[in-house]
Amino acid sequence: MTNVRATSYLLTAPRTRRPTLSTQLRRTYYDYSYGYREPRKFTLPDYTPTQLENRVVNAPLLRYVDSLRTHGHRAARVDPLDLLQREEVAALNPSRYGLDDPARAYDINGIIWNRPVGEDAGPEHWPLERITGHLRDVYVGRIAYEYMHSPSKTERLWFSHMLEKENDEDRRLEPEERKRIHEILARSEVFDQFLQLKFPNLKRYGLEGGESMLPALDALFASASQAGVEHIIIGMPHRGRLNLLTGLLEFPPSALFHKIKGGPEVPEEYGAAGDVISHLTASPTLHYRGAQKPLKVSLLPNPSHLEAVNPIALGKTRAKQFALFKELERAGETGCLPGDRVMCVQLHGDASFTGQGVVMEGLGLSNLPHYTVGGSVHLVVNIGYTTPASSARSSLYCSDVAKMINAPVLHVNGDYPEDVQRAIDIAFKYRNYFRKDIIVDLIVYRRWGHNELDEPAFTQPLMYEKIRSRRSVPALYEERLIDENVLTKDAAESVRAQHKEFLASELAAAASHKPGSILSVLQGQWKGLVWPGSREAVWDPETGVEQETLRKVGRASVTVPEGFVIHPRLQRHVKNRLQAMESGAGLDWATAEALAFGSLMLEGYDVRISGQDVGRGTFSQRHAMLVDQRTEGVVVPLNLALDCNGRLELANSSLSEMGVLGFEYGVSWEKPDILPIWEAQFGDFFNGAQVIIDTFVSSAETKWLKQSGIVLLLPHGLDGAGPEHSSSRIERMLQLTNDPYTFDTGSEPANVNMNVVFPTTPAQYFHLLRRQLKRNFRKPLVVAGPKGLLRLAAAGSPLEDLATGSRFRPVLDDAAVSDPHTVARVVCMTGKLYYDLVKERQKRGLDGKVAFVRIEELSPFPFQATMDVLARYSDAKEIVWLQEEPRNQGAWTHVEPRLNAVLDRLGRDKVVYKGRKEDAVPAPGIASLYGVQQNTVIDAAFDRLQ
Repeated sequence: MTNVRATSYLLTAPRTRRPTLSTQLRRTYYDYSYGYREPRKFTLPDYTPTQLENRVVNAPLLRYVDSLRTHGHRAARVDPLDLLQREEVAALNPSRYGLDDPARAYDINGIIWNRPVGEDAGPEHWPLERITGHLRDVYVGRIAYEYMHSPSKTERLWFSHMLEKENDEDRRLEPEERKRIHEILARSEVFDQFLQLKFPNLKRYGLEGGESMLPALDALFASASQAGVEHIIIGMPHRGRLNLLTGLLEFPPSALFHKIKGGPEVPEEYGAAGDVISHLTASPTLHYRGAQKPLKVSLLPNPSHLEAVNPIALGKTRAKQFALFKELERAGETGCLPGDRVMCVQLHGDASFTGQGVVMEGLGLSNLPHYTVGGSVHLVVNIGYTTPASSARSSLYCSDVAKMINAPVLHVNGDYPEDVQRAIDIAFKYRNYFRKDIIVDLIVYRRWGHNELDEPAFTQPLMYEKIRSRRSVPALYEERLIDENVLTKDAAESVRAQHKEFLASELAAAASHKPGSILSVLQGQWKGLVWPGSREAVWDPETGVEQETLRKVGRASVTVPEGFVIHPRLQRHVKNRLQAMESGAGLDWATAEALAFGSLMLEGYDVRISGQDVGRGTFSQRHAMLVDQRTEGVVVPLNLALDCNGRLELANSSLSEMGVLGFEYGVSWEKPDILPIWEAQFGDFFNGAQVIIDTFVSSAETKWLKQSGIVLLLPHGLDGAGPEHSSSRIERMLQLTNDPYTFDTGSEPANVNMNVVFPTTPAQYFHLLRRQLKRNFRKPLVVAGPKGLLRLAAAGSPLEDLATGSRFRPVLDDAAVSDPHTVARVVCMTGKLYYDLVKERQKRGLDGKVAFVRIEELSPFPFQATMDVLARYSDAKEIVWLQEEPRNQGAWTHVEPRLNAVLDRLGRDKVVYKGRKEDAVPAPGIASLYGVQQNTVIDAAFDRLQ
């Protein structure tokens, strides 16, 4: 075993600490490996002895005050339509606690927090009438607070101090601030009216009724920028998106009108399909008064699948944070924490927040060490779903699902923009102090139906009778400012007239609008890369590495600190790894993977692999992280022993697929110099993340010109594990590709949207991983990974197959065939079946009769390489395709037309299918049936050859 100095271990050794409530309730080990950041510590002074004594003496008052904090939201006036059925809340009646005399004075010290934090000036007596009035003003107004469910006393005290000490002067906005709110609201209303007038048949998902969303976001951007945040990543759905784009994010209305009229939003010469208007994006740099630096706001493209973009926003946020951390650390600054300079903002609809499970998956990631972003601000635009709430959710509020992480919730009446801004201000302060998620439930309405062509009165006649009889939010706020002499009527009309004139000029300019070039996409950290469909794209770079470097990495991958005690059974893992490095033979899959990771790290790239139990590997094969058997301290040997800029982050995840894959995909959007890998525990578990694969992984480049180097590791292979643990559903992945059917040697390489591969040797896997970053563009890679091959000696690779001059080979010919002219049958295939067939061929004495050709890369299909190999077997009587998957599954439907195109070029008969027949499941769960089927598949390769 290789050791390093004990001082290196101290960097990742566990801290000695007393158990807390959280560590008692959640089993943990001390994973302080790369990616972990010590959370910000927060505390408030405890009650003083005087305050504790007063809380005992005035216990009935304490119960009453806590009831207002806990239940005040149930009586708050947060519904702009006043349709919520509010019951009489008995808990808010002081007489319930024996408090009957409004004039009686009570000492509020330590019960009501009307003083600065930590201040105890002694007794302070308030009459019950004043106590009730003050607390009802705080908790039963137009903002309703839910924070008493938090198990953290510090968080509960923070809210009580924040809310109860303020008075009307603290809440009053300056006239200029109020004018800005008015301008944002008025321009949004003019924008919606303009679109309705000019494009009456357009589904624009306008913001009428929910206009307060815009001043809410404007206030959030301002507060964040003034607090030192430099980047905000936004994930949001369609509702109000066009208003946000043109109202705050500087998206040119001329570009929008150009798109509405049928023009492209992306350069047509790149073959992009584009997307609908409600998925448009922007990334402006904004400037707010009082901020030291400008604020970059990135609104991510989104699919129509609600909430699917939010984990992508989380992943992109974290990747940006850690890129910044590395940059700051190189400059000597080490104190930056997640959330200091980059913030994630997630917008939701009320129905999707409750109904879409990916919301809960994202919330579940929010406080995990390798997924936290330092807190997100969630803004739920509660417009009311077409289905009434009684049929849309089982909870009182749509936000109740966030209580799974004890997130505080602020409900606010959207008819009052100044209250909305106050709610946002409190939300940001909480997030910035505690670095946790918080929810703002913005209760509004929509003046039209789901879209402007819908008739909501079909199912909600009374609600829409009320909506259509009321003034708009911008109009109501405008009247209020005019009445209070903050704004003149002429000034208000001027705001609207000027914006209408501006939109008219932008509409006229739409005819001459030209979408930006691809260079606008390949900026910043993407500068230097190329469009994968261009002539400059290098699809097949050399990926080999000098053998001495590989040996160095291999030794480093099992290096542990002095005094570190690994599990006794892992001694063999270490021994085998070192022996393979010494002999240069028999490298297994985990070793090849470690060599790929480490060699990329030495070149300055980062590697991040996430999924369930990825540190050790589902099949106990990886062991890229090691746990001290005495202390449970964790080390990542490659980080410990390699002196390089690249880092390996092993992100053991929650039991989530859609949320975690979405997160890693977001990482890939932010950093082209990272190898982001998501490993499914078993290959077919990806179907829990199918929405991410359909709407992002396979299509983002075509829709939005967004490149991604994401890798999906999907363990695959029929081995008797039953219907669900056998197949990675290769057929589904292949169906999602735009891989050409035709073989055209005279054209440029096809810009296929995804690489789908089924490697059969560790060396092939090594080259695939390195190829992801050695190309001068980025492309998703789907790997049908090994299970039984992980430790199969016959599948081992020599070190020379990874060395300088080597690269991935899309087709592997049969090395055992010395004379191709003796071959009667060529069997083309993928996967582990090859090793079963080689063994059976030797057993039957048919070495010269049948050749096994492995198609390692299925998309893009290797037409030329396949033809080059098959041309050798000119005397073979037939070419067959053999697979262990059922005929309607596996690679057959993808391979058949493409292989026939090759055979047609060679003047050969069409390929013959051999293998399992059609089936509704990938494999049977009855062991004896599986055995019969598998033997039949193997026999099919040799029938009539005896």
